[in-house]
Amino acid sequence: MPSLVKLSKALVKSAQLASVETNRTLSEQIEYWARLGKASEENPDLTVLFLQDILASQADLALNNLSKFRF
Repeated sequence: MPSLVKLSKALVKSAQLASVETNRTLSEQIEYWARLGKASEENPDLTVLFLQDILASQADLALNNLSKFRF
C-alpha cells in the first residue's frame, strides 16, 4: 500500500545517486536501505556485507533465479 513519507533532500539525493549505480528505482533503493537497516538492527552480530548477500539471495529466490549446487 503506497504511503507518503517525508524524507530529507540529502537522503533522496543520496538514494538517487545510489539507484543509478545499482539499477534500482528511487523507491526500490530506499526500500532496500530500509530492509538492510532493519536486518542490521535485528542481527548486530552480522556484517553488512553478509546481510547484503542474504538480501540478494532472498531476491533471487523470489525471482526463481536459483540453481542447484553440486558438491
